[in-house]
Amino acid sequence: MTQTTAAVLSIGTELTRGEITNTNQSWLASQLTALGVEVSHAETVADDPEAIIASLRRLGAAHRLIVSTGGLGPTTDDLTSETVAKLLGVPMRRDAEALEVIRKRVESYGNQLTPSNAKQADFPQGSSILSNAVGSAPGFAVDIGGARAFFMPGVPHEMRTMFETHVADFARALNPESHVAQVRLRTFGLPESKVNDLLGGLEEARDVIVGYRAHFPEIEVKLLARRATQAAALDAARAAAAETQRRLGGIVYGEGDAGLPEVVGQLLLERGLSLVTAESCTGGLVSKLITDVAGSSRYFTASAVTYTNASKHYLLGVDQQLIEDHGAVSPEVAGAMAQGALDRLGGDVSIALTGVAGPGGGTEAKPVGLVHYAVASKAGALGPNAGLSFGEMMFHRERERVRLRAAWEALTLLRKVLLEGHAPKAA
Repeated sequence: MTQTTAAVLSIGTELTRGEITNTNQSWLASQLTALGVEVSHAETVADDPEAIIASLRRLGAAHRLIVSTGGLGPTTDDLTSETVAKLLGVPMRRDAEALEVIRKRVESYGNQLTPSNAKQADFPQGSSILSNAVGSAPGFAVDIGGARAFFMPGVPHEMRTMFETHVADFARALNPESHVAQVRLRTFGLPESKVNDLLGGLEEARDVIVGYRAHFPEIEVKLLARRATQAAALDAARAAAAETQRRLGGIVYGEGDAGLPEVVGQLLLERGLSLVTAESCTGGLVSKLITDVAGSSRYFTASAVTYTNASKHYLLGVDQQLIEDHGAVSPEVAGAMAQGALDRLGGDVSIALTGVAGPGGGTEAKPVGLVHYAVASKAGALGPNAGLSFGEMMFHRERERVRLRAAWEALTLLRKVLLEGHAPKAA
């Protein structure tokens, strides 16, 4: 007997060989979950008719919904349509309306319709055709076992549009008495195991499902609630999220899709402040993270990558004697770099980093993985006086992880300073 659950089937030899990353699977699973459908299976198969048929038979016997992507293109290895026809024991039929849509789209690109293009209008007899508003390949839907199966292109933006147009309402109707709401909190600063320990018992106490997504260097915490109404589900998810924030404290930096660079950028924008950076071991990574965010020109001014001691002196004005006395990797030099960035680049606040990213270059006193960073602000930016805050990181990992972790640590310090101001100076 089929259950009111869904399965995601990804078709494509390029997926099974690892030639491309299967982002469609995770996107579809998250969308179905948000619509109140439990996704209990996710499979990936090559462009092999026997493998596709075996998967569809098994999934059709166990689920009410199958959402499949891939194998609908114009090339000879796109076998999904004819394979489904074989499974159902029906002939292929060319859909005249779909063919005309394909023809117009191909001609709009300045090309002529070819037999390979026309192949995309061939579907198993009895299929429901799924229009493609943003691409050339239509999809189709059929019944397989106890499931309604939707077949969509593998191109992500085409698949997403088709899902929202043709699949979402069907999925939503599978559990009309069950409403789902989910809140996603983003954290940085603790490993997944520690976050899990801090949230022990939350599921039972709040009657929610707690999920985690570890994507270095952050951990995403997902709070999902199922209730009789959408309002009740949202209230429950929000209450669980509030409890999560109380338990995790300052490591929760945001919610939803906004990453740390975007959160920091929004704070700068709200306060009308401009940011400059001075980077040594991170080689410009902080400024890249900041400028990856659209619209960052509204608050990001400039960056200086000062990889050598000489460049720290000539570009940022760091005193050479300071470097000789304390070494380039030191809080003193990090602070001088941050202040020099303000003076030379003209921002309101600055981030500076200096460290040993590895794999070589470390010493017993300053081992690989040691990074000092600082945030400086000019007078009037965060208060009447100029300010300076420091941070230190020791992270024993490979070079790129050290650099990325250091960049996030520095952005976290900046976020803290923007929210709370500089820490009082020790007496």
